[in-house]
Amino acid sequence: MNVSDDKMLDLLARAEPEGIEMLYDRYSGLAYTLALRVVNDSATAEDVVQEAFLSIWRRASTYRSDRGSLRTWVCSIVHHRALDRLRGRAGRARHDVALEHAPIEATSVSDTWDQVADEIERAEIRTALTELSVEQRETIELAYFGGYSQTEISELMHVPLGTVKGRTRLALRKLRGVLEFRLAEGMA
Repeated sequence: MNVSDDKMLDLLARAEPEGIEMLYDRYSGLAYTLALRVVNDSATAEDVVQEAFLSIWRRASTYRSDRGSLRTWVCSIVHHRALDRLRGRAGRARHDVALEHAPIEATSVSDTWDQVADEIERAEIRTALTELSVEQRETIELAYFGGYSQTEISELMHVPLGTVKGRTRLALRKLRGVLEFRLAEGMA
């Protein structure tokens, strides 16, 4: 049975278990592949996928179609869960180091300002992404945030490779223009 994303969202919004079952059937393979690429461990990737779909079930009402497709939303949640898992693993590893052997890191004001500048830059890019068409935004998100190759994106989106390349080129050109305009606006 081929159910539309809109129908699945409707079922999810009404907390119908059938909605999450259909969503899982459709996107769990993609979710697992993405999680595995990030965490590089099969068991951890499975955990990430389960956590992501539980989160989707609980937060179905937060989905906004104007920010991307359901597939992109699912990938985004999986990607963030996988990164959270990596951060948790890195955090545990740091805590296992004996204090006398722990490296001493000097934090400086410039490090703080660099972090602030990076966050402002990320916010500008997120805002600029909203200027793209849904197809262009999905392509960029899968490539740059999901880590997919253009060939993989072509297969995931069921479009020719040339279409993916064209969308990427046009999206990057538009992003460059939007960001340059915003930069010029900020300097005026």
